[in-house]
Amino acid sequence: METINLAQKFDTFSDYWSPKIAAELNDSHIKLVKLKGEFVWHHHDDEDELFLVVKGRLLIKLRDRDLWVNEGEFVVIPKGVEHLPVAQDEVHVVLIEPKTTLNTGNVQNERTVAAPEHI
Repeated sequence: METINLAQKFDTFSDYWSPKIAAELNDSHIKLVKLKGEFVWHHHDDEDELFLVVKGRLLIKLRDRDLWVNEGEFVVIPKGVEHLPVAQDEVHVVLIEPKTTLNTGNVQNERTVAAPEHI
């Protein structure tokens, strides 16, 4: 058991779209990720995802509308909902999601991180 300083943890890596596991909570991972640019349209068949923006502003495109998530805000994307995260500038995000969640969901590509690093 230890306290986690988010700023210090975010300082330990610089790569984008590559979530890092900062902690475990029951059957979930608490992941930290830096985002910049556009990700990939995807969905998660069985997992909800919580996006908590701690630095910057994140756009999450949905098929029927756009969601802006500002610093200090979060959104839960329900399982099965197709979404596209977009970060115009660097954004720091805390993800809380089941341990089974693959970052690219139903899509396998060069951004898929099958085994996220623990930090």
